[in-house]
Amino acid sequence: MYTQNLPLESVGWSALVAAVPLLTVLVLLGVFRWKAQWAGLAAFVVSLLVAVFAYDMPVGMTFDAAGYGAANSVITVLWITFNAIWIYNLTVETGHFAVLRRAFAAISDDKRIQAIVIAFSFGALLEALAGGGSPIAICSVMLVAAGFQPLKAAVIALLADTAPVAFGGMGNPITVLGTVTHLNPDDYGAMTGRQAPILAVLVPFLLVAIADGPRALKQVWPAALTAGLTFGVTQFALANYWSYKLGDIFAAIVSAGAVVALNRVWQPSDAPAGRAVPPVIAGGSVDHDPVAERRAGRPDGTDPRADKVLAFAPYLIVVVLFSLAQIGPIKEWLAKGTNSFQWPGLAGIHAGDGAPVATVFAVPWASTAGTLLFVSGILTAVVLRVGPLRALQVYGATLRQFGWAIFTVLCVFALSYVMNLSGQITTLGIWLAQTGSLFAFLAPLVGWFGVAVTGTDAGSNALFGGLQLTAAHQLHASPILFGAANTTGGVLAKMISPQNLAIGTAAVGLVGAEGTLFRRVFGWSVVMLALLCVIVYLQSTAVLGWMVVGG
Repeated sequence: MYTQNLPLESVGWSALVAAVPLLTVLVLLGVFRWKAQWAGLAAFVVSLLVAVFAYDMPVGMTFDAAGYGAANSVITVLWITFNAIWIYNLTVETGHFAVLRRAFAAISDDKRIQAIVIAFSFGALLEALAGGGSPIAICSVMLVAAGFQPLKAAVIALLADTAPVAFGGMGNPITVLGTVTHLNPDDYGAMTGRQAPILAVLVPFLLVAIADGPRALKQVWPAALTAGLTFGVTQFALANYWSYKLGDIFAAIVSAGAVVALNRVWQPSDAPAGRAVPPVIAGGSVDHDPVAERRAGRPDGTDPRADKVLAFAPYLIVVVLFSLAQIGPIKEWLAKGTNSFQWPGLAGIHAGDGAPVATVFAVPWASTAGTLLFVSGILTAVVLRVGPLRALQVYGATLRQFGWAIFTVLCVFALSYVMNLSGQITTLGIWLAQTGSLFAFLAPLVGWFGVAVTGTDAGSNALFGGLQLTAAHQLHASPILFGAANTTGGVLAKMISPQNLAIGTAAVGLVGAEGTLFRRVFGWSVVMLALLCVIVYLQSTAVLGWMVVGG
């Protein structure tokens, strides 16, 4: 038996103790420039020490909690990311990725506009369907292929992924929040739709500035405004008037279509004069190699219509498969393929109020996004005519590609679950809730901390959803507002979470540069978080109170 408690009589000092593991990983990454795997491992060890010596959690139970977290990371992150990158690697193997890249380049010769379409719009579609780091990995590689330096490509992909995360995975963070708090998820979705789109409008401008410096804003602002505004308005409309689960899908498609339409009537003043023509493929007398031709491009700079269709086919397969999985009868049938069991050694954990803490390990092997992506990968291999043996070899290469990133994800999830189950996370929340009316300003910060530790917005809502509800009741405030703030605040930590940094560096071949990447994105994360904190605080007052659902 173990009951969560405060390690010290003072809530403030207890919170400082509880924050040590999180501060450890942030300082080691940002100040001492440690590699993510070692920073994650060090913070994990610190969390074990804090749990055992400060919180008096039994040693065996502490390691059980770590194993529980590591196992969850396999289902919620690794299984998803492996299969998403496998699909991408299949397109590279067959040369269809080069065709896809040229199709995106055909939208505009301007790399800054390509960054908007690829990282912002296409990345949002990937986040809507799969999440789990797949947009960061796939879009980073696509940006490198478009001509961006690897580190800059990873920065752009990480920052772009903030816009869709709140509604990612078919609205999974919102659904989890509703489950944890037993309130209507549609209300949370609507309220989040009155916060997140404001930030989404700004993101394309930041991407342009990162891609080519602040001066580029004067030249490309129409495209940035078009993408951000159409994305934000569509996201707001879907979340408030239809279904929050479909918000990102339609926002991604509408924003991409709007930029394409704009590009037909407008070009940046400093746009390139002409499109580069692919070199002629040497060896015309040898046997025709369609894969080599797709990779190098045809001499006339065009691609056959069949190749273009096949280049987009993998993502169309993903869209169709995930959409089918949301249809009532199919969704119910897939949900039956779930195995659950009580994680060994954790049944005796209780919260401070005596309520048992749920430690059931669920394996939704049929309905999880990772499995749907795996099936999509099999269908992709069939469509692209990749044989079973070659597809398996590509999968093995995909696993080797991640290397230390796998270890990082396992460590960080083990860290987050030790902090959560020992009560360290709850301590931080209690301390923040004691700030009274100022808590409305700090509510997004709670979600930000949650994602910084877990790497997922759904995980943050699972950790802090109940805390936000309790704080709202104590302060006689709107629980819908605070819950949405937790969701929206969390998306701004997506770019600094160690596992996403590891995924980004692994995708572009810079494993070990997580600290450098962290410093590149940390400032943007903090600035946008500060803006959101002001917005949420004003929404808790008469100034913007009219925006609150049910207010």
